[in-house]
Amino acid sequence: MKSHGLALLLLLVAACGRVDHARHDAVPVHAQAPPSGHELGRSIYNFRCYFCHGYSGDAKTLAATYLDPPPRDFRGTAPGSLPHEAMVDAIADGRRGTAMRGFRGVLTDAEIGAVAAFVRAEFIEAKAEKTRYHTTANGWPDHDRYRAAFPFARGEIALDAAEATLDPLQEAGRSLFMTTCISCHDRARVTSDGAVWETQPLSFPRNGRGPGSLYTADAAAGSYDTLSGASPYRVHDRAPVLDRASAAERRGEALFQKNCAFCHAADGTGRNWIGAFLEPHPRDLTSDQAMRDMTRARLAATVAEGLPQTSMPAWKDVLAPDEIGAIVAYVARAFHPLAD
Repeated sequence: MKSHGLALLLLLVAACGRVDHARHDAVPVHAQAPPSGHELGRSIYNFRCYFCHGYSGDAKTLAATYLDPPPRDFRGTAPGSLPHEAMVDAIADGRRGTAMRGFRGVLTDAEIGAVAAFVRAEFIEAKAEKTRYHTTANGWPDHDRYRAAFPFARGEIALDAAEATLDPLQEAGRSLFMTTCISCHDRARVTSDGAVWETQPLSFPRNGRGPGSLYTADAAAGSYDTLSGASPYRVHDRAPVLDRASAAERRGEALFQKNCAFCHAADGTGRNWIGAFLEPHPRDLTSDQAMRDMTRARLAATVAEGLPQTSMPAWKDVLAPDEIGAIVAYVARAFHPLAD
């Protein structure tokens, strides 16, 4: 279930793989962020990077299990093996052949330098645990009220511990973890892995099929497992069926489902698992209100340049203009009419 295509939209800081030192001159900010920028770097990391690289920078996340190559484990990185300049390059321009996208145009040079310095100081050098993500400033007021679940999130108590060994508070904590925390913390620690399954608790295809196979005739015929049908997000991972589509629309369909559906959902609503997680949510491409003033030219510019202060990246260095045009044609046909 690993795909470079669907992973392009995930938010990362750095990725495993070689460092292209020839690109250093492309980024003007290579200086270490001043100490006052440490908390700025932390806030950026906690908003944009932890989902793949983890609260502790060790890439032990659910999202990381879907990526090949996986996100970089910063705590397992030797300080001398990853120069600050290379980190800045990766954040600014991304890394080809990985899920690491570039943030140039989304973050300022100062912000890029700050998050690079934070990751280096906190994870690569200090090997510190946690980034204090669950703070009021990061949108988690009074997080202490979930304290009963903390031992399971930290792995102090195994999730499959016998019920007889848990007191009532611990039982309540396990229930809370399983219903609320597990979506980001994954399953934490267990004493027995149990049966081997080919599925993980996300809304993308199960039964051992990769994301691309969702759109095959076999999948269209309804060959899904029961877990897929039970997911409230699963229905949004089914692409609309287009009749008599033009060549441009068919090309746009393939490009959209490969690159855009991960956040916007296969049906364009943005109501799949990842879309529901992101804040602000991806645009609902089927909504009359959200698409009321959208034109083909404006949508093409948005895809090319991205949207600041959102998770929408700029695709102009990934997709050619004619590919972006094909996506626009597909959106206009499959989801909502667009004015010229």
